[in-house]
Amino acid sequence: DFALEGRFALRITMPGQAIQNSGGRLSWTHQNRRDRVLLASPLGYGLAEIETTPEISRLRTADGKTSESADPDTLIEEVTGQRLPVSRLPAWLLGRSGGKARIDPDAQGRPVRLAEDGWQVDYSYEDENPSALPARLTLSRNGEIELRLRIEEWKDAP
Repeated sequence: DFALEGRFALRITMPGQAIQNSGGRLSWTHQNRRDRVLLASPLGYGLAEIETTPEISRLRTADGKTSESADPDTLIEEVTGQRLPVSRLPAWLLGRSGGKARIDPDAQGRPVRLAEDGWQVDYSYEDENPSALPARLTLSRNGEIELRLRIEEWKDAP
């Protein structure tokens, strides 16, 4: 379980389409196989809230629209048009496999790169402590999608 505060930047580059960039702040709580992610503009205005449980995933946008699906990856694809590995992100944030990942460690034994199902996650740390959690992550797939996370604070889940 974890909770974190940070910033995100998402870049989508699809052939024949304009490059899409978005970014802002995020607050994420992962506890008991449930996730709650709040996304806000860089100035802190609420953009969306994503809640997932083993049974249902729900996305609420600032304009009051709600979308639901049994699968978080499908929900994000329906809303954004892109299939993002939402269900694997909690494990990947901590450098763990969502299934059959190849994980390359750094000198302290922490994950520095994870590769799974066409996705690559690169980790960087601000601390030499072998138990330090990553401060920056970059998730990418085939040069089409890049999600950069800057984690400003890791907290114990409430």
